[in-house]
Amino acid sequence: MYTKKFTVSVMALTALLMGSIAQVQASTDDTVTVYSSRKEHLIQPLFEQFTKDTGIEVNYLTGKGGDLIERLKLEGENTPADIFMTVDAGDLWYAGTQDIFQAVMTDTIASNIPSYLRDPKGLWTGLSVRARTIVYSTERVNPTELSTYADLANSQWKGKLCLRTSKKIYTKSLVASIIHNEGEEGAKAIVSGWVNNLAATPNAKDSHVMNAILAGQCDVGLVNTYYFGRLIEETPGVPLSLFWANQETTGVHVNVSGAGVTKHASNAEGAVQLLEWLSSPKAQTIYGSLNKEYPANQSVASDDIVSAWGAFKQDDMNLAIAGILQADAVALMQRIGYK
Repeated sequence: MYTKKFTVSVMALTALLMGSIAQVQASTDDTVTVYSSRKEHLIQPLFEQFTKDTGIEVNYLTGKGGDLIERLKLEGENTPADIFMTVDAGDLWYAGTQDIFQAVMTDTIASNIPSYLRDPKGLWTGLSVRARTIVYSTERVNPTELSTYADLANSQWKGKLCLRTSKKIYTKSLVASIIHNEGEEGAKAIVSGWVNNLAATPNAKDSHVMNAILAGQCDVGLVNTYYFGRLIEETPGVPLSLFWANQETTGVHVNVSGAGVTKHASNAEGAVQLLEWLSSPKAQTIYGSLNKEYPANQSVASDDIVSAWGAFKQDDMNLAIAGILQADAVALMQRIGYK
Protein backbone atom coordinates (compact mmCIF):
# COMPACT_ATOMS: atom_id res chain seq x y z
CA MET A 1 0.00 0.00 0.00
CA TYR A 2 2.70 2.49 1.01
CA THR A 3 4.86 1.67 -2.02
CA LYS A 4 1.95 2.10 -4.37
CA LYS A 5 0.99 5.48 -2.93
CA PHE A 6 4.61 6.64 -3.05
CA THR A 7 4.96 5.59 -6.67
CA VAL A 8 1.82 7.39 -7.69
CA SER A 9 2.97 10.51 -5.86
CA VAL A 10 6.36 10.48 -7.58
CA MET A 11 4.79 9.82 -10.97
CA ALA A 12 2.36 12.71 -10.47
CA LEU A 13 5.14 15.04 -9.42
CA THR A 14 7.34 13.95 -12.33
CA ALA A 15 4.50 14.62 -14.75
CA LEU A 16 4.00 18.04 -13.23
CA LEU A 17 7.68 18.84 -13.56
CA MET A 18 8.08 17.54 -17.10
CA GLY A 19 4.73 18.68 -18.41
CA SER A 20 5.26 22.33 -17.61
CA ILE A 21 8.73 22.93 -19.05
CA ALA A 22 7.27 24.42 -22.21
CA GLN A 23 4.57 26.30 -20.29
CA VAL A 24 6.62 28.21 -17.74
CA GLN A 25 9.71 30.20 -18.61
CA ALA A 26 11.99 32.19 -16.37
CA SER A 27 10.68 35.70 -15.69
CA THR A 28 12.04 38.86 -17.21
CA ASP A 29 11.48 42.46 -16.14
CA ASP A 30 8.31 42.39 -18.23
CA THR A 31 6.88 39.16 -16.80
CA VAL A 32 6.08 37.61 -13.44
CA THR A 33 5.66 33.85 -13.06
CA VAL A 34 3.16 32.46 -10.54
CA TYR A 35 2.69 28.91 -9.27
CA SER A 36 -0.87 28.65 -7.96
CA SER A 37 -3.04 26.02 -6.32
CA ARG A 38 -5.90 28.45 -6.80
CA LYS A 39 -7.82 27.48 -9.91
CA GLU A 40 -7.30 29.22 -13.23
CA HIS A 41 -10.73 30.85 -13.45
CA LEU A 42 -10.11 32.51 -10.07
CA ILE A 43 -6.75 34.03 -10.98
CA GLN A 44 -6.74 34.69 -14.72
CA PRO A 45 -9.06 37.76 -14.53
CA LEU A 46 -6.79 39.29 -11.89
CA PHE A 47 -3.63 38.72 -13.87
CA GLU A 48 -5.21 40.11 -17.05
CA GLN A 49 -6.22 43.28 -15.21
CA PHE A 50 -2.75 43.60 -13.65
CA THR A 51 -1.21 43.43 -17.13
CA LYS A 52 -3.61 46.09 -18.40
CA ASP A 53 -2.72 48.35 -15.48
CA THR A 54 1.06 47.85 -15.46
CA GLY A 55 2.13 46.34 -18.79
CA ILE A 56 3.71 43.42 -16.89
CA GLU A 57 2.73 40.00 -18.24
CA VAL A 58 1.95 37.14 -15.86
CA ASN A 59 2.81 33.53 -16.62
CA TYR A 60 1.16 31.00 -14.36
CA LEU A 61 1.01 27.30 -13.63
CA THR A 62 -1.81 25.74 -11.60
CA GLY A 63 -1.70 22.49 -9.69
CA LYS A 64 -2.15 20.94 -6.28
CA GLY A 65 -0.53 22.94 -3.52
CA GLY A 66 1.56 20.09 -2.13
CA ASP A 67 2.91 19.18 -5.55
CA LEU A 68 3.82 22.78 -6.30
CA ILE A 69 5.66 23.13 -2.99
CA GLU A 70 7.67 19.99 -3.77
CA ARG A 71 8.38 21.33 -7.23
CA LEU A 72 9.68 24.61 -5.80
CA LYS A 73 11.94 22.70 -3.41
CA LEU A 74 13.32 20.54 -6.22
CA GLU A 75 13.87 23.47 -8.57
CA GLY A 76 15.66 25.49 -5.91
CA GLU A 77 17.62 28.39 -7.38
CA ASN A 78 16.53 27.39 -10.90
CA THR A 79 12.81 27.88 -10.34
CA PRO A 80 11.05 30.15 -12.80
CA ALA A 81 8.44 30.96 -10.12
CA ASP A 82 8.37 34.44 -8.60
CA ILE A 83 5.22 33.94 -6.52
CA PHE A 84 3.58 30.93 -4.89
CA MET A 85 -0.16 31.30 -4.32
CA THR A 86 -2.33 28.88 -2.36
CA VAL A 87 -5.34 28.56 -0.05
CA ASP A 88 -5.55 28.28 3.74
CA ALA A 89 -3.12 29.77 6.22
CA GLY A 90 -2.09 26.27 7.29
CA ASP A 91 -0.78 25.55 3.81
CA LEU A 92 0.85 28.98 3.55
CA TRP A 93 2.54 28.40 6.91
CA TYR A 94 3.77 24.97 5.77
CA ALA A 95 5.20 26.47 2.58
CA GLY A 96 7.01 29.00 4.77
CA THR A 97 8.61 26.20 6.79
CA GLN A 98 9.97 24.69 3.56
CA ASP A 99 12.16 27.73 2.86
CA ILE A 100 10.49 28.64 -0.42
CA PHE A 101 9.51 32.25 0.47
CA GLN A 102 11.48 35.41 1.05
CA ALA A 103 10.35 38.06 3.51
CA VAL A 104 8.47 40.96 1.96
CA MET A 105 7.37 43.83 4.18
CA THR A 106 6.17 46.92 2.36
CA ASP A 107 4.17 49.90 3.58
CA THR A 108 1.57 49.24 0.89
CA ILE A 109 0.84 45.68 1.98
CA ALA A 110 0.93 46.63 5.68
CA SER A 111 -1.54 49.44 4.99
CA ASN A 112 -3.89 47.29 2.90
CA ILE A 113 -3.95 43.96 4.77
CA PRO A 114 -4.47 43.61 8.57
CA SER A 115 -1.53 42.09 10.44
CA TYR A 116 -3.45 39.02 11.64
CA LEU A 117 -4.00 38.03 7.99
CA ARG A 118 -0.25 38.17 7.26
CA ASP A 119 2.76 36.11 8.31
CA PRO A 120 4.58 37.90 11.16
CA LYS A 121 7.89 37.47 9.31
CA GLY A 122 6.50 38.78 6.02
CA LEU A 123 6.72 35.43 4.23
CA TRP A 124 3.14 35.56 2.92
CA THR A 125 0.05 37.72 2.98
CA GLY A 126 -3.64 36.89 2.87
CA LEU A 127 -5.45 38.16 -0.22
CA SER A 128 -9.02 36.96 0.30
CA VAL A 129 -10.92 35.92 3.41
CA ARG A 130 -13.39 33.13 4.04
CA ALA A 131 -15.19 32.62 7.35
CA ARG A 132 -15.86 29.12 8.67
CA THR A 133 -19.11 29.32 10.54
CA ILE A 134 -22.44 27.66 11.25
CA VAL A 135 -24.94 26.86 8.49
CA TYR A 136 -28.43 25.74 9.45
CA SER A 137 -31.81 24.70 8.10
CA THR A 138 -34.22 27.63 8.21
CA GLU A 139 -37.08 25.09 8.24
CA ARG A 140 -35.98 23.17 11.35
CA VAL A 141 -33.74 25.52 13.37
CA ASN A 142 -34.51 28.82 15.05
CA PRO A 143 -31.35 30.97 14.96
CA THR A 144 -31.95 31.94 18.60
CA GLU A 145 -30.93 28.36 19.42
CA LEU A 146 -27.44 28.95 18.01
CA SER A 147 -24.46 30.67 19.60
CA THR A 148 -20.93 29.23 19.47
CA TYR A 149 -18.78 26.45 18.03
CA ALA A 150 -18.75 24.96 21.54
CA ASP A 151 -22.56 24.97 21.69
CA LEU A 152 -22.65 22.47 18.81
CA ALA A 153 -21.13 19.96 21.26
CA ASN A 154 -24.24 20.14 23.49
CA SER A 155 -26.74 17.27 23.63
CA GLN A 156 -29.37 19.46 21.95
CA TRP A 157 -27.62 18.74 18.64
CA LYS A 158 -27.29 14.96 19.12
CA GLY A 159 -27.80 13.34 15.72
CA LYS A 160 -28.34 16.74 14.08
CA LEU A 161 -24.79 17.83 13.19
CA CYS A 162 -22.93 17.35 9.91
CA LEU A 163 -19.22 18.13 9.50
CA ARG A 164 -16.50 17.96 6.91
CA THR A 165 -13.83 15.31 7.36
CA SER A 166 -10.95 16.02 9.74
CA LYS A 167 -8.50 15.31 6.90
CA LYS A 168 -9.20 18.62 5.16
CA ILE A 169 -7.01 21.62 5.89
CA TYR A 170 -10.03 23.84 6.64
CA THR A 171 -11.04 21.56 9.52
CA LYS A 172 -7.47 21.40 10.82
CA SER A 173 -7.17 25.18 10.87
CA LEU A 174 -10.50 25.61 12.66
CA VAL A 175 -9.55 23.10 15.35
CA ALA A 176 -6.13 24.76 15.67
CA SER A 177 -7.90 28.06 16.35
CA ILE A 178 -10.08 26.39 19.00
CA ILE A 179 -6.96 24.98 20.69
CA HIS A 180 -5.49 28.48 20.69
CA ASN A 181 -8.64 30.08 22.12
CA GLU A 182 -9.88 27.35 24.47
CA GLY A 183 -6.75 25.42 25.42
CA GLU A 184 -6.08 21.73 24.74
CA GLU A 185 -8.66 20.38 27.20
CA GLY A 186 -11.32 22.86 26.18
CA ALA A 187 -10.81 22.01 22.51
CA LYS A 188 -10.93 18.29 23.29
CA ALA A 189 -14.30 18.69 25.01
CA ILE A 190 -15.71 20.69 22.09
CA VAL A 191 -14.52 18.42 19.31
CA SER A 192 -15.47 15.26 21.26
CA GLY A 193 -18.97 16.70 21.59
CA TRP A 194 -19.11 17.33 17.86
CA VAL A 195 -18.18 13.72 17.14
CA ASN A 196 -20.83 12.48 19.58
CA ASN A 197 -23.46 14.63 17.87
CA LEU A 198 -22.72 13.59 14.28
CA ALA A 199 -25.70 12.54 12.20
CA ALA A 200 -23.46 10.71 9.72
CA THR A 201 -19.85 10.02 8.78
CA PRO A 202 -18.02 13.32 8.08
CA ASN A 203 -18.40 14.60 4.53
CA ALA A 204 -15.68 15.09 1.93
CA LYS A 205 -16.80 18.61 0.95
CA ASP A 206 -18.61 21.58 2.45
CA SER A 207 -21.13 21.32 -0.38
CA HIS A 208 -21.93 17.79 0.84
CA VAL A 209 -22.59 19.17 4.34
CA MET A 210 -25.15 21.64 2.95
CA ASN A 211 -26.76 18.99 0.75
CA ALA A 212 -27.12 16.72 3.79
CA ILE A 213 -28.92 19.51 5.67
CA LEU A 214 -31.21 20.14 2.70
CA ALA A 215 -31.98 16.42 2.52
CA GLY A 216 -32.98 16.38 6.20
CA GLN A 217 -30.08 14.18 7.28
CA CYS A 218 -28.96 16.85 9.77
CA ASP A 219 -29.98 20.35 10.84
CA VAL A 220 -26.70 22.23 11.34
CA GLY A 221 -23.12 22.14 10.07
CA LEU A 222 -19.91 24.10 9.62
CA VAL A 223 -18.88 25.49 6.23
CA ASN A 224 -16.66 28.07 4.57
CA THR A 225 -18.83 30.99 3.58
CA TYR A 226 -17.86 30.95 -0.09
CA TYR A 227 -19.43 27.48 -0.50
CA PHE A 228 -22.68 28.94 0.79
CA GLY A 229 -22.26 31.89 -1.59
CA ARG A 230 -21.84 29.60 -4.58
CA LEU A 231 -24.93 27.61 -3.59
CA ILE A 232 -27.29 30.55 -3.19
CA GLU A 233 -26.01 32.13 -6.39
CA GLU A 234 -26.89 28.92 -8.25
CA THR A 235 -30.07 28.18 -6.28
CA PRO A 236 -31.59 31.30 -4.74
CA GLY A 237 -34.09 30.70 -1.96
CA VAL A 238 -32.65 27.45 -0.60
CA PRO A 239 -33.81 26.99 3.01
CA LEU A 240 -30.36 27.49 4.53
CA SER A 241 -28.78 30.40 6.31
CA LEU A 242 -25.51 31.34 7.99
CA PHE A 243 -25.10 32.06 11.69
CA TRP A 244 -22.06 33.98 12.93
CA ALA A 245 -20.49 31.94 15.71
CA ASN A 246 -18.79 33.29 18.86
CA GLN A 247 -19.91 36.88 18.48
CA GLU A 248 -19.80 37.46 22.26
CA THR A 249 -16.35 35.90 22.61
CA THR A 250 -13.53 35.31 20.14
CA GLY A 251 -15.40 35.96 16.90
CA VAL A 252 -15.82 33.79 13.81
CA HIS A 253 -12.81 31.78 12.67
CA VAL A 254 -11.53 33.22 9.40
CA ASN A 255 -8.96 31.94 6.95
CA VAL A 256 -7.37 33.18 3.76
CA SER A 257 -6.12 32.44 0.33
CA GLY A 258 -2.80 34.18 -0.07
CA ALA A 259 0.63 34.36 -1.66
CA GLY A 260 4.28 35.11 -1.10
CA VAL A 261 7.36 35.95 -3.17
CA THR A 262 9.58 32.92 -3.73
CA LYS A 263 13.07 32.82 -2.24
CA HIS A 264 14.75 32.50 -5.65
CA ALA A 265 12.47 34.80 -7.66
CA SER A 266 14.21 36.05 -10.79
CA ASN A 267 11.87 39.05 -10.92
CA ALA A 268 11.37 39.82 -7.24
CA GLU A 269 10.65 43.47 -8.00
CA GLY A 270 7.82 42.58 -10.35
CA ALA A 271 6.55 39.96 -7.90
CA VAL A 272 6.35 42.52 -5.09
CA GLN A 273 4.56 44.88 -7.46
CA LEU A 274 1.99 42.16 -8.25
CA LEU A 275 1.53 41.32 -4.57
CA GLU A 276 0.96 44.97 -3.71
CA TRP A 277 -1.46 45.35 -6.62
CA LEU A 278 -3.41 42.27 -5.46
CA SER A 279 -3.87 43.96 -2.07
CA SER A 280 -5.20 47.16 -3.65
CA PRO A 281 -8.91 48.12 -3.58
CA LYS A 282 -9.30 47.57 -7.33
CA ALA A 283 -7.90 44.04 -7.24
CA GLN A 284 -9.63 43.19 -3.96
CA THR A 285 -13.02 43.99 -5.47
CA ILE A 286 -12.32 41.50 -8.25
CA TYR A 287 -10.74 38.97 -5.88
CA GLY A 288 -13.72 38.81 -3.55
CA SER A 289 -16.39 38.63 -6.24
CA LEU A 290 -14.82 35.78 -8.20
CA ASN A 291 -15.39 33.21 -5.42
CA LYS A 292 -17.84 34.90 -3.03
CA GLU A 293 -15.07 35.62 -0.53
CA TYR A 294 -14.43 38.64 1.64
CA PRO A 295 -11.74 41.11 0.60
CA ALA A 296 -8.67 40.89 2.83
CA ASN A 297 -8.38 44.66 2.41
CA GLN A 298 -11.06 45.73 4.85
CA SER A 299 -11.61 49.12 3.24
CA VAL A 300 -13.18 47.30 0.28
CA ALA A 301 -16.88 46.45 0.16
CA SER A 302 -17.87 42.82 -0.35
CA ASP A 303 -19.77 41.43 -3.31
CA ASP A 304 -23.52 42.12 -3.07
CA ILE A 305 -24.34 38.48 -2.28
CA VAL A 306 -21.71 38.36 0.46
CA SER A 307 -22.67 41.75 1.88
CA ALA A 308 -26.25 40.54 2.33
CA TRP A 309 -25.08 38.15 5.06
CA GLY A 310 -24.34 41.09 7.34
CA ALA A 311 -21.35 42.23 9.36
CA PHE A 312 -19.70 40.02 11.96
CA LYS A 313 -16.82 39.98 14.42
CA GLN A 314 -13.76 38.10 13.15
CA ASP A 315 -11.34 36.13 15.29
CA ASP A 316 -8.13 38.18 15.11
CA MET A 317 -5.80 35.31 15.94
CA ASN A 318 -2.74 35.65 13.70
CA LEU A 319 -3.29 33.00 11.05
CA ALA A 320 0.27 31.70 11.29
CA ILE A 321 -0.97 30.03 14.50
CA ALA A 322 -3.27 27.84 12.38
CA GLY A 323 -0.11 26.31 10.94
CA ILE A 324 1.89 26.22 14.16
CA LEU A 325 -0.90 24.30 15.96
CA GLN A 326 -1.86 22.15 12.99
CA ALA A 327 -0.04 19.04 14.26
CA ASP A 328 -1.70 19.44 17.66
CA ALA A 329 -5.09 19.73 15.96
CA VAL A 330 -4.51 16.57 13.93
CA ALA A 331 -3.35 14.63 17.00
CA LEU A 332 -6.38 15.76 19.01
CA MET A 333 -8.83 14.73 16.28
CA GLN A 334 -7.13 11.35 15.92
CA ARG A 335 -7.31 10.70 19.67
CA ILE A 336 -11.06 11.27 19.83
CA GLY A 337 -11.92 9.44 16.62
CA TYR A 338 -12.90 12.38 14.39
CA LYS A 339 -12.53 10.79 10.97
